Amino acid sequence: MLNIKSKRLLKSFQYAVKGLIKIFREEQNIRIQVLVGVFVLCCGYNFHLKRIEWCIIIILITIVILMEIINSAIERIADVLKPRIDSYVKEIKDIMAGAVMIASILAVIIGIIIFWPYLFN
Repeated sequence: MLNIKSKRLLKSFQYAVKGLIKIFREEQNIRIQVLVGVFVLCCGYNFHLKRIEWCIIIILITIVILMEIINSAIERIADVLKPRIDSYVKEIKDIMAGAVMIASILAVIIGIIIFWPYLFN
């Protein structure tokens, strides 16, 4: 019984990794966001951020990347519906792109607030 559950758990991790690899290969924006996230983490390491600052930075990077993943998933769903509900598909994609943009702008603003003292003091 435990062996079957372990196999299912392993399979679910394999599917998750497959999905992440697929989105990383196919979506330019996620590659850019990951690259920016790595750069910010390197800056944080260089500036010796405080523990709370690390937590905030990691949460923000994760939120932006998760929003992009959700955006990509919803775009794929919308594309399946495209022949039937064409005008709504564009609206759905625009709304999701707006959500990613808001998350990104928030991350930049909070990043500036966190890094400003390290850069200019």
